Amino acid sequence: MGMLKEFKDFAMRGNVIDMAVGIVIGGAFGKIVSSFVADVIMPPLGILIGGVDFTDLKITLKDAVIDASGAVASEMVSINYGNFIQTTVDFIIIAFAIFMVVKGMNSLKKKEVAAPAAPPAPTKEEVLLTEIRDLLKK
Repeated sequence: MGMLKEFKDFAMRGNVIDMAVGIVIGGAFGKIVSSFVADVIMPPLGILIGGVDFTDLKITLKDAVIDASGAVASEMVSINYGNFIQTTVDFIIIAFAIFMVVKGMNSLKKKEVAAPAAPPAPTKEEVLLTEIRDLLKK
């Protein structure tokens, strides 16, 4: 029963719940940005570079083998570098969006300028030594 209570205490801590909320929101945000890139940015970019859809770009290492009955005997083997390009563009846009959010949040924080601290008052010994010094100078 001790382990269950320990797990409950761990799971109910504020920072664990905040982290879980952040992960869920981050996943949803990633889907939104991926859709934005795939559906809004990549089609015009594909037209600009000659109608190329990045997800279709690949290097075929081995063609699919089809038997006499028309069924696929072995699948095609390919390097899908177009998916890699698509994922890289998604990452760059997500990273830039997160950078802008963090930058905006940092600018909202008040930058408090700390007032210079007054020097501490001299101790009784320092006052006494100062008086002795002044008397010796006379």
